[in-house]
Amino acid sequence: MQVQINTDHHIEGHEALAAWATSEVTVGLKHHSAQIMRLEVHLGDENGQKSGLNDKRCLLEARLVGRPPLAVTEHAATLYQAVTGATEKMNRLIESSLGRAERMQAAPE
Repeated sequence: MQVQINTDHHIEGHEALAAWATSEVTVGLKHHSAQIMRLEVHLGDENGQKSGLNDKRCLLEARLVGRPPLAVTEHAATLYQAVTGATEKMNRLIESSLGRAERMQAAPE
């Protein structure tokens, strides 16, 4: 699984942040790593320099083998919460999507 990290101009995209985010999503989505070709992580701070509740955003876009891309977004007070929340959402979405596809293939015609 290839992981690409993108940040907006309000987030410092240094190597430590990229390594941490890559590790979080890789571990969090390890059950689906065989189905994911590429995972794009978009991190942002929607309020910029101003403080605010739930202003950190993590958008995950997963490119699955032989399937259309899936995307989820999580807003939270910290980047850590946004990344972990988006990873949990992506896990549920992939499980739901793959389960639905399996049920459609198994259904009698």
